[in-house]
Amino acid sequence: MRIVIADDQMLTREGLRTILDLEEDMEVVGVAKDGIEACELAERLMPDLLLMDVQMPNMDGITALKRIKRQQPHLPILILTTFMEEEYIVEGMSNGANGYLLKDMEGDRMIAAVRDAFSGQLILPTAVAAKLVGRISSLTAENEHWRNVAQSKLEKVKLTEREQEIARLIIRGLNNREISEALQVAEGTARNYISSLYSKLEVNDRAQAIVHLQALI
Repeated sequence: MRIVIADDQMLTREGLRTILDLEEDMEVVGVAKDGIEACELAERLMPDLLLMDVQMPNMDGITALKRIKRQQPHLPILILTTFMEEEYIVEGMSNGANGYLLKDMEGDRMIAAVRDAFSGQLILPTAVAAKLVGRISSLTAENEHWRNVAQSKLEKVKLTEREQEIARLIIRGLNNREISEALQVAEGTARNYISSLYSKLEVNDRAQAIVHLQALI
């Protein structure tokens, strides 16, 4: 297994290199001190796995992760970090990271995790998994809150008979001209009706209006 390590701290880079090079099935073929070098080494050396620090100068690990994954989507990349912020975890996972390794992990556990990642497993230490679950729960609660706010707001909207007629035509996907023909009014008049309806719904475009109207009609 050919490995590249990217970390801005020399002691960390060399310490990891020493640990991994002792394994018969592992070889550290390159080390990088920032995200730019990590991208260059990934392209030039075509490693089997990359260990990527999060906070590095010139280009951080998440930015480098995104760039490398665009070019080599199947390259396993493990985020190597001491940082436990949910933003790093969520952004890394959403952009293709194959898991996380904490820098204070014991050597044997880290080696086992590297092998597991190489074989296609997702690596989430318990502490990281707990943070990720907490973040997801928070987002779910937040989304539910805003859904309730939107529903409450819509319940206060009262459409006239004409507006209900226009609303049904909008939901069906008719454009302004087709709506004017269906209502047998001038297209300018139809646009005025639609503009008034948008104002009542507090939306700016057709797509937003359809979402709101489907909850009302």
